[in-house]
Amino acid sequence: MSYVDEVIELVTKKNADQPEFLQAVKEVLESLRPVVDANEERYRKEAVLERITEPDRQIMFRVPWVDDKGNVQVNRGFRVQFNNAIGPYKGGLRLHPSVNLGIIKFLGFEQIFKNSLTSLPIGGGKGGSDFDPKGKSDREIMAFCQSFMTELCKYIGADTDVPAGDIGTGAREIGFMFGQYKKIRGMYEGVLTGKGLSYGGSLARTEATGYGLLYLTEEMLKCNGIDIAGKTVCVSGSGNVAIYATQKAQQLGAKVVTVSDSTGWIYDPEGIDVALLKEVKEVKRARLTEYAAARSSAQYHEGRGVWSIKCDIALPCATQNELLLEDAKQLVENGCKAVAEGANMPTTLEATEYLQKNGVLFAPGKAANAGGVATSALEMSQNSERLSWSFEEVDSKLKGIMVNIFHNLDDAAKRYGKEGDYVAGANIAGFEKVVDAMLAQGVC
Repeated sequence: MSYVDEVIELVTKKNADQPEFLQAVKEVLESLRPVVDANEERYRKEAVLERITEPDRQIMFRVPWVDDKGNVQVNRGFRVQFNNAIGPYKGGLRLHPSVNLGIIKFLGFEQIFKNSLTSLPIGGGKGGSDFDPKGKSDREIMAFCQSFMTELCKYIGADTDVPAGDIGTGAREIGFMFGQYKKIRGMYEGVLTGKGLSYGGSLARTEATGYGLLYLTEEMLKCNGIDIAGKTVCVSGSGNVAIYATQKAQQLGAKVVTVSDSTGWIYDPEGIDVALLKEVKEVKRARLTEYAAARSSAQYHEGRGVWSIKCDIALPCATQNELLLEDAKQLVENGCKAVAEGANMPTTLEATEYLQKNGVLFAPGKAANAGGVATSALEMSQNSERLSWSFEEVDSKLKGIMVNIFHNLDDAAKRYGKEGDYVAGANIAGFEKVVDAMLAQGVC
């Protein structure tokens, strides 16, 4: 049995109840076969794959807080510090009822390679809670965030572990958490990213993941002889990533015709009105039915269906495993040329393989949605220097990072005879840097 197969079997046995984590591990290790096979003797002796698939530590804790009726509620908090071979742990805090240890481990494992691809000195980690911020008052959100940080603060720091936002964790939540950290630790440091501009946040951070997705997508298309201008784009999701991916795509001359949320989706053949979408989602925090009610060209549909619309480019920006095999078949049938992931692992393994086998350019999330964590790392740099860069400076650095990511993964794929396989290229490029650092630092 090959070393890769041995480790997949071992990880499966040890984590049988964590399907998302196993999916991520299998996807990465399968694509790393040529690298591992070329170095099998050393990697096996040094237990490289066992070490990189086992987190440094998994922290799970109780989060008690008092709701507006005076009742005590209890949630579960998580922080998985996965690998710090190339820098402090870095990764978001997800607040969503679906959060469990397996999902946090999957996200943290992906974060190792995503962070490595940015070329910035940040390791991989992830955290969050099964707390649902929807329908909660600001006071309840604050009560939860303060209780959550009271425990989490024991394990994080500007040079140790720097969390950020994620699903359910926006500027409001980061602000409450930062205030509690500062109060308990008595330190004003860049321990969280995604902060408000008045207390150490970075310009362009809000736009970064969506903009970065388009910078990499544009470069991928350009290197394959395709101009993004004039293309029709389907986007899923309507949160931060989807909104700013839509905005940047339309700035680049494409037309985005769909967005979605947890209850339904919009098809707007005239192109999504970004200002209206922001009003509905960022200001009113409402459902997409309000977008449809305010715009005569928009059609609202319940449930799933974004990928049934004919498009040149598909950008899944919602959540994991949202683009299924039947969706991939529909995209291919409709002549889709490229899929770039704006979320973490939004495409199933079967769908990914189908798209690649049918000639669709495919950029995996660990590369395509790395703009958010890259700009978080730029925020860390600004905090360390006590400086604030202009929007243009940050945006320029972000574009350079995303273009560089594409060329690094493209080069890695070519080096191992996998030209055009950007999933393998991203995993290989991210893996090589981390493993070099791990081997240099000994068994630790």
